[in-house]
Amino acid sequence: MSNAESADLDPRLLEILVCPHSRGPLRYDREKQELVSEQAGLAYPIRDGVPVLLIDEARALGPDDQ
Repeated sequence: MSNAESADLDPRLLEILVCPHSRGPLRYDREKQELVSEQAGLAYPIRDGVPVLLIDEARALGPDDQ
């Protein structure tokens, strides 16, 4: 894992980011390096420390993600 992948996401950034689908809040999953939208049921990847907030790039949450 690179330094960018192991670093935490800046909490100030997390406060202003919203899900592009639901416009709801996002939860940071450090282990999976994703931003999770519970409302939309989607998880957005974080690549090289940059959140990829594109609906086409998100994965649908499964029962194990709750």
